[in-house]
Amino acid sequence: MKQYKIQITDMALSDMEEIYNYIAVQLQAPEVAMGQYNRIADAIETLDTFPERVKLMETEEERVLELRQMPVDNFSVFFHIREDRVFITNVLYSAAI
Repeated sequence: MKQYKIQITDMALSDMEEIYNYIAVQLQAPEVAMGQYNRIADAIETLDTFPERVKLMETEEERVLELRQMPVDNFSVFFHIREDRVFITNVLYSAAI
């Protein structure tokens, strides 16, 4: 089975830090924050095999960019695939989407 290398952009890392900080500080739930952070990180790690299982997004602009959206709890991991790499571009709150 083909293995992909996962690359997390600075923007996606910043998104994950913001999610952690919001839950830990604003909601005063550091244990919940760490659990959520780990669930997102674990889901990202699964993209090293068969990332194509996540379908392309639907708008024309997103399809041109070959952007994919993987839900993780109330968050979405956005990524695209180039050759043997999966580029994680953003991790955003998406419960209202």
